[in-house]
Amino acid sequence: MNRPLQFGVTLPQIKRTWEEARAAATVFEDLGYESLWVCDHVYGVPMPQLPILEAWSELAATAAITRRAKLGTLVTPPFFRNPAILAKQIATIDHIGGGGRVIAGLGAGWFQPEFEGTGSAFPSTRERLRGLEETVQILRGMWTEETFSFEGQHFSVKDVVCEPKPERTPEILIGGGGERVLMGIAARHADIWNNMAVFQGQLSQKVDALKRRCDEVGRDFDTLQISQQCTVVIAEDDAAARAALAKAGKVYGGHMGAALEEHGIWGSPDGVIERIERHRALGVTSFIIEFFGRDTREPARLFAEKVRPAFA
Repeated sequence: MNRPLQFGVTLPQIKRTWEEARAAATVFEDLGYESLWVCDHVYGVPMPQLPILEAWSELAATAAITRRAKLGTLVTPPFFRNPAILAKQIATIDHIGGGGRVIAGLGAGWFQPEFEGTGSAFPSTRERLRGLEETVQILRGMWTEETFSFEGQHFSVKDVVCEPKPERTPEILIGGGGERVLMGIAARHADIWNNMAVFQGQLSQKVDALKRRCDEVGRDFDTLQISQQCTVVIAEDDAAARAALAKAGKVYGGHMGAALEEHGIWGSPDGVIERIERHRALGVTSFIIEFFGRDTREPARLFAEKVRPAFA
């Protein structure tokens, strides 16, 4: 299936005010970005003391001030919230935004201090993945059934009602790099699989693993959209981009800054276009971008003016 490339962008969230996030959201939408994203952490990563705006609250506010762009989390873990209440939150945000704009980005979670600090359960990876799949089942059931019951190992609901339902069933994104269990969940349930930035250099391997999981469950691989979380470092020329690249690696560290020079998306507009094409050749049709810069509206504007037209 040939899909047009789509570009989403993350909103200011860590060490940023709502005023900054609001201003950025309207600019990003006006520049033509298809989606706006926030990370679902309650502590700033990697330090709990970093101030951070809560994900779904920020998206609810963003839904009210934007008109077109889709809105998603990268990613919401199980055990932060009761999944039935999360289903209701997402349905409400869908109505605030005019319907059909919310993407439920889900994952297993990994930053243990924020779970422990908030009194949330943080079981083994295997059990977090089990909780993830149960969450997906509850969300879809509540959005599509008049009443819904489910008995899981971690989460249960009985004759639960979700009214008003979303105008259209929200898309489900599953994010993460686990090649067997997590990708099996994506193959069974997701509309979109997102490759985390830390695994950007392993994109080809991850896509091959996802294809195998789809084959195992009888899913047509072409019905599953592939997205890539990425830092984008863009400047007017290569020299300025390379200088910014060195700063970005120090700022982001191993989570978002891993192997940026070798596998990331950076450079002048022509260099960025070339690196996007490399990702597209491996099957990526959607990019979730964190632009590097204090005011991310500036690199986002350069990208929109000099890079987007190459993929029109």
